[in-house]
Amino acid sequence: MLQIGIDVSKKKLDICLLLEGISGKRKTKVIDNNAHSANELINWLGKQKCRLEEVRIVLEATGTYHELLCDQLFDAGIYLSIVNPYRIREFAKGMGILTKNDTVDAYTLACFGTLKQPDAWVPPPAEIRELKSLLRRRDALLADVLCEQNRLEKAEVTRTPKIVMRSLMKMLKALEKEQKAIEAEIAKHINSHPNMKKDMDLLTSIKSVGPQLGGNMLMVLRGRNFHSAEQVAAYLGVAPVERRSGTSVNGHAHLSKAGPSDIRAKLFFAALTATRFNPHVKALYERLLAKGKSKMSALGAAMRKLVHLCYGVLKTQLPYDGNYAISC
Repeated sequence: MLQIGIDVSKKKLDICLLLEGISGKRKTKVIDNNAHSANELINWLGKQKCRLEEVRIVLEATGTYHELLCDQLFDAGIYLSIVNPYRIREFAKGMGILTKNDTVDAYTLACFGTLKQPDAWVPPPAEIRELKSLLRRRDALLADVLCEQNRLEKAEVTRTPKIVMRSLMKMLKALEKEQKAIEAEIAKHINSHPNMKKDMDLLTSIKSVGPQLGGNMLMVLRGRNFHSAEQVAAYLGVAPVERRSGTSVNGHAHLSKAGPSDIRAKLFFAALTATRFNPHVKALYERLLAKGKSKMSALGAAMRKLVHLCYGVLKTQLPYDGNYAISC
C-alpha cells in the first residue's frame, strides 16, 4: 500500500507520497485547494504509476477546508482517513519531529497512516450534513446577536448619537429575526426526517439536554460510526487524561479538550444544569464532591455522563428514564 499525507490549508494542499516506507524514498507536491483539487491529485498519482486501489490517504480535520476534497476522493473510490490534529501533533513529538510547517506536516500525516493505519472515513448521510450546516449558521448568528447586544449595552451607558442607537437596534432586530428563522428551519429539517425526529425526541428526553445540545449531539452521533460511549467522549475531548509516573510526577487528571470546542462548551453549560435537575448526573456530581474532588473535576465527569446518556438513548432507542439505576 502507498501512504499519502495531505496537509490542508485554505489555499493549498501539501502532499507527501511515501514510496518506500517512512525512511525511504518519497515525493511531494503542492496544488491549489479548489474544486479541481481531487482531479489534479488523481492525475498526479497516475503519473507516479500509483493505482488508486493501493492508495491510502490521511489528512487532518481543518474546519471546512477539507470537506470538498474528501467528498470527491471518496466518490473516486479512494481510501482516506480524517484524523484529529491534536493526535498528529502528539504523534510528531513522539517521532522526534519538532519542526512544524506544511511540508513536514504532510510527511507526519503519511507516517501516522503507515504506523497507525486509521479507519476509513465514510461521509455522513446527506440529512446530517445539512443539519451540520444549519447548526453552524445558527451558532454564527447567536455569536453575532451577542456581539450586537454588547455594543448596544455599551452605547446605552455613553453619549451615543441617536442615529447610532437606531442602527444598533435595527441590526439587532434583524439578527434576532434571522436567528429565529434558522432555528425554525432546523426544526423543520429534523421533523421532515422521521428517524432524525425520533432521535431528537430521545435526546431531548434527557433532563438538561435541550434543542441546542440535542441537535449537536444528533449531528455527532449520527455523523460518525462510534462503537462505544467512551469513543464519543474521547472525540468530544471530555475524556480524562492522567499525568502520573513513579513518585515524582503526580499531576491532576484533566479533560483532554481534543475535540470540537463549541460542542464541549454546550456540554459544559448543560452539565451545570444537570447537576441540579438530572438525577443521574446529580448523584454522580454529589458523590465526587463528597470524595473530595474539585467542582471542575466533578463537572468534567458530569459532562461525560451526559455524553454516555446521549449515546445510551440512541443505542437502545428508548427514552431517558430518570429512575433507572440512579446509584450508578
